[in-house]
Amino acid sequence: MRKSKKIILYLALIYILLCSMAYFIQEKLIFLPTKLQEDYSYTFEFPFEEVFLATEDGATLNALHLKGDNPKGVILYFHGNAGDLSRWGPITNYFTNFNYDVIVMDYRTYGKSTGALSEEALYNDASLFYDYALTHYQEDKIVLYGRSLGTGLGTYLAAKNNPKKLILESPYYSIADEAKKRFPILPVKLILRYKLPNNEYIKDVSCPVIIFHGTKDKIVAYKSGLKLGNLVPKERLDFVTLEGGTHNNLKEFKEYHLALSKILE
Repeated sequence: MRKSKKIILYLALIYILLCSMAYFIQEKLIFLPTKLQEDYSYTFEFPFEEVFLATEDGATLNALHLKGDNPKGVILYFHGNAGDLSRWGPITNYFTNFNYDVIVMDYRTYGKSTGALSEEALYNDASLFYDYALTHYQEDKIVLYGRSLGTGLGTYLAAKNNPKKLILESPYYSIADEAKKRFPILPVKLILRYKLPNNEYIKDVSCPVIIFHGTKDKIVAYKSGLKLGNLVPKERLDFVTLEGGTHNNLKEFKEYHLALSKILE
């Protein structure tokens, strides 16, 4: 009997330890930033303006504003969880081919951006750049684009504002939903500090929504995108399935480019 109690006690302690570890290291699991020196100089072969915005809590956020001739509007782009603007600048320059300017920011702790991470801070920072976009473009010329982690910020802004369109690439239903799949034995609701509930905010989005998702995505399952899309009225949803697409190769598909050309025409 005593042996059984000891085993139960040990198992309980191990479980508590696992929960504690998950609580304290979750930022390292969700965010994979790379840093840039403050004096780093971007060297792109396309026109851009480097932007720094200060936040109310003292952080400094770095962004790129890519500009073309006679733009039809702007794409406010929220990138994935890895890398910095030295990588995402060339990736987002692709959208200038559709005669759109692009604004892409680095999150706190990424690239040259500073400040402490939190879900509230991410939302506030995204809103700050939406306001920045509004000083240069009319709201009906703003297209929100979120990729992977960034879909949480794009969806949040679309729910709180009135952009022209919301484009989501490889979106999750919610971070909590993803965490439950990866760590089914943990009390996710109690320990998760970053919920990014796309499933909640998508219900308040009134603009057209376009979702791109690959059927072979092993990072965010195709089913997650489908489940999120089911929350959008059919008349406002364009769900683009990319057969065989993974999490990082959707731009290799002709269907992706054709769909974007229609969406952004």
